[in-house]
Amino acid sequence: MNFVMLTKARNLTTIARAQALHRRLIALLSSLLFLAGCVATSSGLYITTTSPNGASEQIPAMVSKPDGPGPFPAVVIMHDCSGLGFSSSGAPRRWATELVQRGYVVILPDSFTSRGHADGVCTVPLPQRRTDVSFGRRARDAYAALAYARALPYVDGRRVGIMGGSHGGSTTLAAMLAPASDAAPLAEEKRAGFAAGVALYPGCAAARGASSVYKPIAPLLILIGEKDDWTPAEPCRKLTEAARAAGYTVAIKVYPGAYHSFDSSYPVRYVAARINSNSPSGYGATTGGDRDAWNDSIREVAAFFGRHL
Repeated sequence: MNFVMLTKARNLTTIARAQALHRRLIALLSSLLFLAGCVATSSGLYITTTSPNGASEQIPAMVSKPDGPGPFPAVVIMHDCSGLGFSSSGAPRRWATELVQRGYVVILPDSFTSRGHADGVCTVPLPQRRTDVSFGRRARDAYAALAYARALPYVDGRRVGIMGGSHGGSTTLAAMLAPASDAAPLAEEKRAGFAAGVALYPGCAAARGASSVYKPIAPLLILIGEKDDWTPAEPCRKLTEAARAAGYTVAIKVYPGAYHSFDSSYPVRYVAARINSNSPSGYGATTGGDRDAWNDSIREVAAFFGRHL
């Protein structure tokens, strides 16, 4: 390697490190603003969930509430593949801040840290991801958070919704999917499950389970970007059309020009290392915030939960 090439490589490495440090600082600042902006926040707590084999597990969670005694409606937010650590997209906390300001208690479970993925699973190979933090396994975390919320004296247990983006959006679809039989996983919990769900840019292609139609247990809203190359919009359009034709309350809004993670505060960027089953190579995806889509999605989510919670 000649001097010029070596210098370029070093410069690229320095830039990459600086960008990584910037993302970590933004994530830390978002966490601090989230904690400061909420009237009452409980961090450092754990909720009890179950593994696929039925064993009891403890996972970290954060609960934030508006001022006052309640009872308030609540929303369980399922984070995306970047998790809730320093590498987080920051979107879950942005949503938590918005919802608490609108009178909702927010429960934010951490599905990754205690399972060895504190930095997220966006670049973790699919077989390992499916073993450690599958959508089905995370749906169990969501119902553990629902049970925890209903035990809080300031939460109206009849008015608890769920939302999540990307990996958390697919988890939301799994949590909202009606059980195929009484023997299906979480069948009992889903009988009195979430009152409404919002899935942000989820993977819709395989969300129907064994049925040809996606059958949610409660009203569902899907918000997704037109230019999403990680979880494309078209399968979600088809899922919505089939569900609506079968009589289910499912709505979708596709944002023109928006990419995956349109609710992020980060600029649009392509990362080649991301695992992407919708890419011909299996790798690479584009993410980044879209101000218009973000502002409109706040209005859509507030109106949707306002009607159903």
